Amino acid sequence: MAERVTGAGREVGPAGPGGVRKPPLRPGGYDPADYAPQVARCAAEAGVSPLLVMTVLHNEAYKPHHPLLERLWQWWKPGASFGLANMHRATFERVRRTHGLSKRWRDLREDPAFAIQAAALHLRDLDRTLPERHVRRYTRDELLALGYNTGERNMRAFARGVPPGPMARSYLRRFRTHRDRAARALAARADDGLAAVPPVERSR
Repeated sequence: MAERVTGAGREVGPAGPGGVRKPPLRPGGYDPADYAPQVARCAAEAGVSPLLVMTVLHNEAYKPHHPLLERLWQWWKPGASFGLANMHRATFERVRRTHGLSKRWRDLREDPAFAIQAAALHLRDLDRTLPERHVRRYTRDELLALGYNTGERNMRAFARGVPPGPMARSYLRRFRTHRDRAARALAARADDGLAAVPPVERSR
């Protein structure tokens, strides 16, 4: 099925599993805001902030996320990450084992709702390991975003006051920049059609 173009001029991809549309094939046509209902649903079920999840999606929107393009990306770079939230295989396998998910890593590129669910569950796992008390220069969500980007061990070090490196600082700057945009996306779209969003996979 070919992509169609919305009235706003942005492509809308064909429906994937569960009726959730895939990102468009054309680079630059993807907007995380299109997945606000799925973000709201998955964040609520994982027990994390939907604003945190949506802002992470905005941070991870730097490359095209269409399944075909991700396959080509993996051919060029075998260790590439998959899905709307750019999850690496080792991270996904931990989430899959912890939460008893039946789908596999390759499903992240084919099923946007599943990719969002996996990201939300990973953020919940990070939240459980983050100490309640941390340096004041970061909010809890900022530390969780840094943990998503750099790993749990680094996140805990940043919470103690260890300064992040250049790549982590860049990720944090983009996270802060995208925060308002993510909030507007949720406010504008999370309520529209939320009841029609199919349920995500339940943990066994």
